[in-house]
Amino acid sequence: MSEGIAMTKAICVSDCKNKLGEVPVWDPQDQALYWVDIEGSTLHRLIPETGETTRWTFPERVTAFGLRQKSGFILALASAIALFEPETGVIERKAAPEGRHPGNRLNDGKCDRQGRFWVGAMDESQTKGCAGLYRYDPDGQCHQMETGIGVSNSLAWSPDDKTFYFADSMRKLIYAYDFDALAGAISNRRVFSDWSARQGTPDGSTVDAEGFLWNAVWDGWCLVRYAPDGRIDRVVELPVQKPTSCAFGGPDLTTLYVTSAIFDASPDELAKQPQAGGVFALNVGVRGLPEPRFAG
Repeated sequence: MSEGIAMTKAICVSDCKNKLGEVPVWDPQDQALYWVDIEGSTLHRLIPETGETTRWTFPERVTAFGLRQKSGFILALASAIALFEPETGVIERKAAPEGRHPGNRLNDGKCDRQGRFWVGAMDESQTKGCAGLYRYDPDGQCHQMETGIGVSNSLAWSPDDKTFYFADSMRKLIYAYDFDALAGAISNRRVFSDWSARQGTPDGSTVDAEGFLWNAVWDGWCLVRYAPDGRIDRVVELPVQKPTSCAFGGPDLTTLYVTSAIFDASPDELAKQPQAGGVFALNVGVRGLPEPRFAG
């Protein structure tokens, strides 16, 4: 369809008022939705069928995570990549790729279909553009994949594993790369979407089964669905100003879950969006893809 507004109603499934809710991930084994509140240093779990919620708190900000094939999670903490076992509470720090940049922290992250964990960093001042993108392999090796990034976001792969999507939110650009799935290599970076002339900033993303990229627009009150050629296919309005990321879930992967943030909103702004910081569910008429797990 041509660019337009889709009148899809968003239902708040968790009025959790996260300061910076992010990176929703659906676990088909538990039929549960996980996400983080970065500024609250917490990992959340919701079982939609029962409404049961669980929360884990960490000693520093947790910015992204992946489910593990064994048990537990791989985490992007602000300062390090770590493994976390919820049954014991043990956190095992593994790598600190941005340790040489004290003004940076890790940000968005996701597992690829080969079981590797990709995580991008950000310059917290959002002025220097000195952060990197990393690939953490199941054998414990950490590889720098990109440099000169302001704010890493929007990690996603096309269904055929030939394209990798990645955003620098500081520059309001979403990039597409050629992806070599076997080698875990990216090349041929090009601009997929330039949002600089529009309201808001590209934040987190997911890809649906048709190969379209869904992106949450921070300060934009909406989600955008992009065709594989970068054309805007659909815009879905949301009842919150700062949607942060999205992921498909539910028994048949037809529910699109969206996290959001309160962050620096004023009292007047919050009065216009009483469920800001919550997690929302939408039926957008397409299916998602299963979320890969970390193989280490």
